[in-house]
Amino acid sequence: MVKAWFMDNDSSDQRLEHHRNPPEFISIEDLFKKTGVEYFNINVNTYTTDGVLDKIKKERGYTYEDEIACSKECLPNYEEKIKSFYEEHLHTDEEIRFVLEGSGYFDVRDGKDEWIRIAVSAGDMIVIPSGIYHRFTLDTNNFIRAKRFFIGEPVWLPYNRPADNMPCRKEYVEKLEKGFIAAC
Repeated sequence: MVKAWFMDNDSSDQRLEHHRNPPEFISIEDLFKKTGVEYFNINVNTYTTDGVLDKIKKERGYTYEDEIACSKECLPNYEEKIKSFYEEHLHTDEEIRFVLEGSGYFDVRDGKDEWIRIAVSAGDMIVIPSGIYHRFTLDTNNFIRAKRFFIGEPVWLPYNRPADNMPCRKEYVEKLEKGFIAAC
């Protein structure tokens, strides 16, 4: 089950938990209210046959998927890639990840521009909205394998901060101000 918390301002090893002192956890419901990030728990042992993932994909219009593994052994230019994933950026489309094995962190900015760290592991699927500033890193286990989903052809372009004038960012900020409504 996914966990989320507000991060401290320590810039040491990005793979550590980075809790505030004292820790400030945030519920999945409040994470959605504050950021628009959606969460689904999917059984990794039955997702190919139980229909749960297929229903989500159909309802949300996900038509393309692939798989990525991140570790020193299987990711070319590992150190460079991990640094680039951790650069604060946004995308013009949702970023959808379903973790099959391993674990890692997605960090997202809330409306007060504070970092919230989302710890994901096998069975967690998160949907990061278009236009939200975010980043990704592995945790100290240094391994994750996940499915990625897209509506139509995949869009891989990250736009590093600042990108406040982009239409997707303006739309996201508007939703942030009005409140988020779950897609399903």
